[in-house]
Amino acid sequence: MRNIKKFSLATIFALIGSMPSVLACELCKQNQPKMLKNITHGTGPQSEWDYVIIIIGIIIVCLTLFYSVKFLVRPQEKDPDHIKNIVVNEGRLVNESDSYS
Repeated sequence: MRNIKKFSLATIFALIGSMPSVLACELCKQNQPKMLKNITHGTGPQSEWDYVIIIIGIIIVCLTLFYSVKFLVRPQEKDPDHIKNIVVNEGRLVNESDSYS
């Protein structure tokens, strides 16, 4: 348990220490639009369509994350022939067969 705490603490310090290298340099700050200043290196969006594409991408990622967590926590699958039951029931069969031996 103590090693996990040390590892977590070291990881946090490493991430905090690397933050300044992620932020934009002075030249990039000047070239970025006002909304994106000091966030990233390189040129900013070239047209209004770039913002639309980014927003659609963010929406797709958020929906995917939401439904992934939702169906992972509560799959709501009751069919006994569903493929997940092969894995779930396999553990029970092994334990039951051990008790009969």
